[in-house]
Order: sequence, then C-alpha cells, then structure tokens
Amino acid sequence: MGGLNEFELGIGTWAWGDTSVWKFGRGYGEEDLRRVFSTALDSGVRFFDTAEVYGKGKSELYLGRFLRERPDRKIYIATKFAPWPWRWSTSQLLKALKASLQRLGLERVDLYQMHWPSPPRSIRAWMEPLAQAVKEGLAREVGVSNYGRSGMLRAQEALGRHGVALASNQVQYSLVRRKNEFNGLLDECATTGVKFIAYSPLGMGMLSGKYGPSHPPQGPRALFYPKGQLARIQPLVELLRRIGENHGGKTSNQVALNWILGKGTLPIPGAKTAAQAAENAGALGWRLTPSEMAALDEASLSFKG
Repeated sequence: MGGLNEFELGIGTWAWGDTSVWKFGRGYGEEDLRRVFSTALDSGVRFFDTAEVYGKGKSELYLGRFLRERPDRKIYIATKFAPWPWRWSTSQLLKALKASLQRLGLERVDLYQMHWPSPPRSIRAWMEPLAQAVKEGLAREVGVSNYGRSGMLRAQEALGRHGVALASNQVQYSLVRRKNEFNGLLDECATTGVKFIAYSPLGMGMLSGKYGPSHPPQGPRALFYPKGQLARIQPLVELLRRIGENHGGKTSNQVALNWILGKGTLPIPGAKTAAQAAENAGALGWRLTPSEMAALDEASLSFKG
C-alpha cells in the first residue's frame, strides 16, 4: 500500500468508545461502529484515523477488532501519541506506540502522529523518537497534529535531520473554522508536500442543518459552539442546501466535504452510524464548480477562527 496521497477521504474515530463528549453506549454501540466500518470499506473509504486517547484506548481496540474481521481489504491506519505533561521522557513515545499497536493488533501502523505540541520539551526532541518509529519499522509514515505553520516547519526540519519526511499535519478545518487556511498553513502544506488532514470538517455537525439557535446540541458538545454561531451560520447552511439541490440532491454535509476536497485536503469526518458513513462517501466522485467554490468561500469569510 502506498502513502497518504492515495486517499481523498477518511473516517475519524473520536466517537468510537468516547462516553464524555459523544456518549458512546447511549444511542449507538459496538455493532453500529462495525456497520460504519463495513459501509466505509464497501464505499471505497479505506483510511481510518484514531488515537490512544479516543475512548481511553477503546477506539483503537474496536478498530483492531474490525480489521481482523475484514482481512480481505487493504486499510490505512493512523493513530496518535498524546504528549501529556507528565510524559517528560521522549522514550515514552515508542512505548505508547507499541501499546497502540497491541490494541490495534498490528505490527506496524501506517501513520503515527504527535497529537499536539507539548512544551516544555522541544519539537526537535519529540521528532527524534518519531523518526525512530519509522527506522524500527513500527510506522510507515509520521505526522503531527494541531501544529501551526512555524511548528510544522520546525518538525519537518527536525525529522529531515534523521532522513525521515513529515507526511502530514492534522488540524481542524471546515467552512466554519477557516483559521488554518487564512494563516497560511494550507498553502505551506501544499508548497512543502505535507498532507493537510482536516478533522471536524463538518463543523461538529453545525453544517448539517440539524442544529440551530432554537435546537442546539445537548451536553458537553454545546461547549464547541461559540455563542451566537448557530444563528450566524444559517445563511451558509441554506447555501449548502441550494448547491446540493443543483447536484442531484446532495446533502449539506456532502457539499461541505466536497468544498474541502476542492481545497486539496484530506477530510476525516466522523461517523457513528452506517448512514453517516454512506453520506460521507457521497462527497466523492463529483466536484463543485469554480463559481460554487467561490460562493462558499465568500459566504464563510467571517469564520476565521
């Protein structure tokens, strides 16, 4: 199997086993996730992103279980190392990677990522064991997550000292979170050959039309929605709906994902049900017109945060 550039779309598995934000076990469970996995594969989506902290390891465990049930498919697996403040020693990265591999049931992961920058240890210090993961055959490629432009460039330079390329930077990006486009990170990734992986590409559900000022999300998820933003995005959601109608009835989510695809990024929307996985895959195989891309660019100009 090749690298990240093979893929247009992936599945993010933050919700797999997470009880604090996504309320795993209340409305969806393991069998739902198994159907998500199978539906994604049958729709041609073979990139899955997880992390050791998702569901306190349960996301990796479920993904590993499903992998063993579908040995007929070539699947690209990405996971992440959490540089918690108490993980002072960089040697803990390889130890954490081996624990992730055990949960996933793999000898090697396709992509291993630093989940976020972790001062006071320097970026250079963390890149040394990340490069070692490639040299020991524990990871095919390595990347970072939640790194700004300057931090990403430092990581790229530090890995280069060890003869290892920086494959990716995974950051939040959507029509309602365009900071990483306006601050130059998107262009820098294109220039340096680092794959821009977009998490929360549907704005944590804000772009679906499911939520509004009179019916906001409940529980901890409400904390991810800035005050007044659900009202501000309604014209954008209406534009997504109209554009979708012009493409044979595509949903707002599918249009929003197609816009991200048009930016040259790799979106990894989450999915808790087979229907959501199928809807995500419906963003593939077609493209917005240049005028539709421009209209969405204009409608979302104010979402620079």
